Amino acid sequence: MQHIYFDNAATTQIRDEVIDSMVDVIKNNYGNASSSHSFGRSSKSLIEKSRKDIAKHLNVSASEIVFTSGGTEADNLVLRSAVRDLKIEYVITSRIEHHAVLHTVEQLQSEYNLEVIFVNLDNNGEIDYEHLEQLLASSKKALVSLMHVNNEIGNILDIKRVADLCKVNNALFHSDAVQSIGHYPLDLQEIQVDFLAASAHKFHGPKGVGFAFVRKNSGLKPLITGGEQERGFRAGTESIHNIVALDKAFYYSNLNMVTESNYIKDLKTYFINKVTSNIAGAKFNGNSSNLEKSTYTLVNMLLPVDAKKSAMLLFQLDLKGIACSKGSACQSGSSQGSHVLAEVLSHEDLEKPSIRFSFSIYNTKEEIDYVVDVLKELVYT
Repeated sequence: MQHIYFDNAATTQIRDEVIDSMVDVIKNNYGNASSSHSFGRSSKSLIEKSRKDIAKHLNVSASEIVFTSGGTEADNLVLRSAVRDLKIEYVITSRIEHHAVLHTVEQLQSEYNLEVIFVNLDNNGEIDYEHLEQLLASSKKALVSLMHVNNEIGNILDIKRVADLCKVNNALFHSDAVQSIGHYPLDLQEIQVDFLAASAHKFHGPKGVGFAFVRKNSGLKPLITGGEQERGFRAGTESIHNIVALDKAFYYSNLNMVTESNYIKDLKTYFINKVTSNIAGAKFNGNSSNLEKSTYTLVNMLLPVDAKKSAMLLFQLDLKGIACSKGSACQSGSSQGSHVLAEVLSHEDLEKPSIRFSFSIYNTKEEIDYVVDVLKELVYT
């Protein structure tokens, strides 16, 4: 039996070079970065080098990078602090955001006198930019939170357009960029986003580390208190090996971005063509089959099978050695369907199975051939 991993939107295989960097730090740089002796100073220098490296790729100041445990913490840091400390009265978001945003905003709404408005979406889940502009006309102090790349259907936000709209209307802009950082170049001087979230394990780094971009003089205060680490933004002894590994993964992702993105885009195109020519009635959800409007890393497809087959589909794929998902890995234990697909599919189509296949540099066309053959067998028998 083959073992094929097509769930890279959930997490990615760590690059060998990244693993080597982690092991080296674990062995040789075990000092606490807050200690004043040479062991501590050595660890501190590694953290600050990583911070500068990451900042350089994003064209920002090193002081604007705050290391976190991942994207979820980065989202929480920004959203909770903005509402608590910056006196945000009005949050504009969408119904297809990651739950790290939606659940946090929902909690903030119950804790504070906060108005939450959802921007309109079209039938493919694309943001209605004219409606967003209308919403920004409010005189209330507003925060916009819209993800750069949707983790389930792959839709790409025009992040610069949103940043410009927010700037003109004196609103703050936060973007969950977990699915785009390491896959797309971002110049944050050109794109005037105020806050951004990233996670290393989405671009061949380790789990448990990420960062928040917090633009200078934002006024944000720490979510986790207890020490002065991360310039007071985030207390707690730093995970040095993870931070160095994040830096290394980000370095290689940027170094190889053009060649690797072209390779993966070719895989996605091949997958779409293979499915279209072999499985009648298969459809692609959102903009995921549109190479201009969706990320090159994933597709979300609906299969023309009944509810009985649908219930066992992922299990049967797993038995064939194929790893994929129904949606976000964060909600895989939930009995509820995808909140993203609920916004873009008809009631009839929601009864059919939709599966996300996400690709990386470690995948091949031969794997795609095998997966499509298995899908054909499951659909037609």
